[in-house]
Amino acid sequence: MKVIKMKLICCCCALLLLILTPRACQAGNILVLPAEGSHWLNMDILLQDLHSRGHNITIVCSSKSWYIKENASYYNTIRVEVERSLHELMSEKNLSEILEVQKGSLPWMNFLQISVDMFNMFIDVHQLLCDFLSTLLDDQDLMRNLKESKFDLLLTDPCWGVGTILAKYLNLPLVYNVRWLIVQEAHLAVAPSPISYIPITGSGNTDKMSFFQRVNNMLLYLVPQIQNYMVAKLVYQKICDKYLGLDKDFNQLMLDADIWLMRVDFVFEYPRPTMPNVVYIGGFQCKPAKPLPQHLEEFVESSGEHGVIVMSLGTFVSELPADMTNKIAEAFARLPQKVIWRHKGDRPATLGNNTLLVDWMPQNDLLGHPKIKLFVAHGGTNGVQEAMYHGVPVVGLPTFFDQYDNLLRLKDRGAAKIITFATVDKDNNFFEAVQEVLNEPSYRINMQRLSRLHRDQPIKPMDNAIFWIEFVMRHGGAAHLKTESYRLPWYSYHSVDVIIFLLTVALLILFILVRLVLSCCRLCLKRKLKSD
Repeated sequence: MKVIKMKLICCCCALLLLILTPRACQAGNILVLPAEGSHWLNMDILLQDLHSRGHNITIVCSSKSWYIKENASYYNTIRVEVERSLHELMSEKNLSEILEVQKGSLPWMNFLQISVDMFNMFIDVHQLLCDFLSTLLDDQDLMRNLKESKFDLLLTDPCWGVGTILAKYLNLPLVYNVRWLIVQEAHLAVAPSPISYIPITGSGNTDKMSFFQRVNNMLLYLVPQIQNYMVAKLVYQKICDKYLGLDKDFNQLMLDADIWLMRVDFVFEYPRPTMPNVVYIGGFQCKPAKPLPQHLEEFVESSGEHGVIVMSLGTFVSELPADMTNKIAEAFARLPQKVIWRHKGDRPATLGNNTLLVDWMPQNDLLGHPKIKLFVAHGGTNGVQEAMYHGVPVVGLPTFFDQYDNLLRLKDRGAAKIITFATVDKDNNFFEAVQEVLNEPSYRINMQRLSRLHRDQPIKPMDNAIFWIEFVMRHGGAAHLKTESYRLPWYSYHSVDVIIFLLTVALLILFILVRLVLSCCRLCLKRKLKSD
């Protein structure tokens, strides 16, 4: 009896000690300014995990957001009234123009015109974002409420520049959920990036480049630099000048984040220099598969030994031109596998009985099902990482942005095959590509090897992300991890001034030595003449 009492007393003491011991990080108050589209999908997963750990989440978004729900159990929303939505700018017309460019069937004047139109649309998108931010900052009552809410930090995706400006206006620590910085890959801005072995997005290069590939890499490195400069000067710098003061440079503010949660890892990305405040969370949105809805489970199981192919072209591409759609459907109809295809357009005329069209699919859960044999994907970061996590080989149909380069990293490692929309409706290209990846074992073997490497980490990517967000809350930032390089002018960063100084000193010393030698020679010549 005494032993039981002693055990009860020990248990009570242990419980009391646990209650009284201060927690490492109390529940935080987090302000979020997210991006739209697929960027929101992975931000949403991060927010759900933060909420599950007791943090309070407040989202600032447009009144015409097409993804962010007004009422959700795990975040509060502040909606800013706007006249136009980004979705209106991202029209199907833009996709058709990109497909025409890929086909190479345009005269060069039309190609140039489309390129100019695309850049003008890009400027319009960021101008629309700045209009949204101006409306927010001009609302004095709302801004007073935000300041009085005493947020611990601001979490944003810096493919939009507005979150950075809002953080500086509210004087909040800043954390990025990042892959892109406006138009360039974020590594290029935050860390030293020798372009002799770091491929620029859009170059189609790997980290092993020939001389002419390095020439191409250099030229393509300059394009986003020019675009970033123009967007900063034409759009964002005006907002900085108005609300933060004339002494604030937008490009410097963008680099002044406390923590960069980078949505890649070095199983996927090529090795490159990095910085102490860059935290790699590639695949943080991936998780073990949950049971499928009954109708999908029955369809998958009905595939027998042949298995299932999953096809999805992401957030912005829900349907393709009819000729392409029919060619893809025809290729699927010739296969013994069952197919689940996310497709919202008209039913293809050549659709086979083995193909199920769906408006939405639980992509991660499908890819984790043991009967999935192949993923036909556009190459977005989320889908590529989910395929890698579950070890499913890929046939890639990239459209724009970083999609080709994402797929290229898998292809370079023997886990994917890429075909373009320019050739998808030619002969049997699509059918042969699918057949090759299905029947050649090396694709699945290589992807499963990448999966094992990705999973073999001391800490899960999501836990790593949460730790560093809470770290910033605990310490009011992470200034000790931030480099001073972004404050330096370009000539100081590249030591041009030091090189000029050292060359000047060397030339001066050389000049003095030459003068001394010449003087000695003249003196010797004078003495010789006198002796003669």
